[in-house]
Amino acid sequence: MTSFADILDLVRAPAALTVIGDTLAGGHAGGARFTGRHWLLPAASVLLYSGGMALNDYADRELDAEERPERPIPSGRVSAGQAIAVVSGCFAAGLVLAGAGGGRRGLGVAVPLVGAIVLYNTAAKSTPLGPLSMAACRGLDVMMGAGGARRALPAAATVALHTAGLTLQSRGEVHGGSVGVAGANLAITAASAAAAVAGDPGAVTARSAARGTDASGKPSTAWRIGSTLATITATAAYLAATLPTQLRSLDDPSAGNVRTATRSGIGAMIPLQTALVARTGALGPAAVLAGVDVARRALSARRKRGDVT
Repeated sequence: MTSFADILDLVRAPAALTVIGDTLAGGHAGGARFTGRHWLLPAASVLLYSGGMALNDYADRELDAEERPERPIPSGRVSAGQAIAVVSGCFAAGLVLAGAGGGRRGLGVAVPLVGAIVLYNTAAKSTPLGPLSMAACRGLDVMMGAGGARRALPAAATVALHTAGLTLQSRGEVHGGSVGVAGANLAITAASAAAAVAGDPGAVTARSAARGTDASGKPSTAWRIGSTLATITATAAYLAATLPTQLRSLDDPSAGNVRTATRSGIGAMIPLQTALVARTGALGPAAVLAGVDVARRALSARRKRGDVT
């Protein structure tokens, strides 16, 4: 009999925490003030991500029966029909929350996001366009938080860049990777870190400005310093989460090392998002994301070491 724990395993519950910061990064980069109904957008991201994870397992159920028999569907813990029900429920609920939290603009991004998720899992994943397809999914998730505002494009591009490298790397989880891919991912990580700290200095949220302005109405020096330090700290945490395992993969791109590096890269999404939020001056939401990272680490520690992500 399928248990709630089996469903959580199907949707990769701990990893779902890594999308909470997408809409926060997009919203603040786009100049939005995250209050009231806007906080429904991170919940929408979690649901859409969870639906995508369930769809991934449904689409890969035959391959997983050979390579990853411990997963919920091939192990018999979750049926294919139940997986599709989870996919449909998550997508429907996610779209409802996207509309409630972001209005027509938020829903206008959420609909193509669902389309991109379906495209990746059913057609693009195993093709050369797979990493770009997955990157588009995460970039659209960031833009959902911004309601499509162009000002959020640099933040979306940063998250998408990290995602592309992570997806490329993950292809070696079962049979091992290559030194070339490991080197490319190191370069992508360095570029993502640089992009995280080189943001738009004028993209300070209304909430931040209201709490830290000087007599001229501009963000105070103390507030700017705090934002800069928080951004640098979060970026350093991002590099600390990714570089050690990536360097081990560069030295030995075995399947085990690639899995570990991939898992670290998934978790590193949160400090990267934290940096993108902090650089806008939104220190409160950045602190919330730091707390989310602590929760993710605690949940992830309960998974079996070496599991395929």
